[in-house]
Amino acid sequence: MADVQQSEYYSGDIARQLLSHYDAHARTLPWRKPPGAGFANPYHVWLSEIMLQQTTVAAVGSYFQKFTHIWPSFAALAAAEEADVMAAWAGLGYYARARNLLKCARAVVTEHGGRLPETEAELLKLPGVGPYTAAAIAAIAFGQRAVVVDANVERVVSRLFAISTPLPQSKPLIRAATDSITPDGRAGDFAQAMMDLGAGMCSVRAPSCLVCPVAFACEGMRLGNPEVYPAKTPKAAKPQRTGSVYWIQRGDLVWLTRRADKGLLAGMRALPDDQWTARLDGHSTPPAPAAWRRLPVQVSHVFTHFSLLLDIAVTAWPAGAADPGEGEWWPLKSLDKAGLPTVFRKATEAAMNAGERI
Repeated sequence: MADVQQSEYYSGDIARQLLSHYDAHARTLPWRKPPGAGFANPYHVWLSEIMLQQTTVAAVGSYFQKFTHIWPSFAALAAAEEADVMAAWAGLGYYARARNLLKCARAVVTEHGGRLPETEAELLKLPGVGPYTAAAIAAIAFGQRAVVVDANVERVVSRLFAISTPLPQSKPLIRAATDSITPDGRAGDFAQAMMDLGAGMCSVRAPSCLVCPVAFACEGMRLGNPEVYPAKTPKAAKPQRTGSVYWIQRGDLVWLTRRADKGLLAGMRALPDDQWTARLDGHSTPPAPAAWRRLPVQVSHVFTHFSLLLDIAVTAWPAGAADPGEGEWWPLKSLDKAGLPTVFRKATEAAMNAGERI
């Protein structure tokens, strides 16, 4: 790692140069206020930060607009039905965030009068709010000095200080280095400027060092190998799981179930499946006796901790017969409103596009 004392010599210059660049080139995002326009709406900051966990800015934009249109405040969101929130979240992934979103909104209303607390310590007590999110909200929404470190900031700071210790072991070093260059004033703008730098010029590959506003202080650039930072411990290969989903059609309706309240994709509508999990393959037993036919297509999906390959079995359900279990019949023409998680939307599209009469 580069000499921290040497980097601290530049700390004030780094903040000044970066903020000056941010004033002229800040990204326009629906949850932000432009530089110099005051603090952003705390509800918007909180909502966007929860959505942006493990997700790209490009993916979040339309979801943020939808949520703020339907639920424009903590009070409105706190009064929402969980099924409606989960349906609106469908496709954004990491569904525990959506459940915590609702829990947090209700905690803000019942415990804080509908207003977010302003300190990191109090924010950390809220459901779904971890150290990064608490720091980001405190800095961006309330102007508090906080050390904000996301994946983009990790990359920028690792390069500035040439931190060779691999992630995740280097996280304390990166946080300390970020602390050393975070200014007392405009901490929120500084955090967003660092995020913008990492999302743009200081990209994973081929960083634009020649036009970077903090290149003068970058040890990684001086050493001529900024792309090697941040160093990472090689990831273990994700386990491959297999399973089946079952398409049960009655006329213009398809049978949907509701997943268990806990576990993967908890509480969401889905096609019936054979109980595959991150640890186990499916058991290949259909949910009900019927004339099942396997389609000549498969669906693949990658979760955080495993990859999944699904077969699809289809059957026509007789009119007037008892329902195949616990669930609901859903109109085919409005499946897009069922709030299916991505893996089941893929299976739905594959079944409907298979070109076979059910």
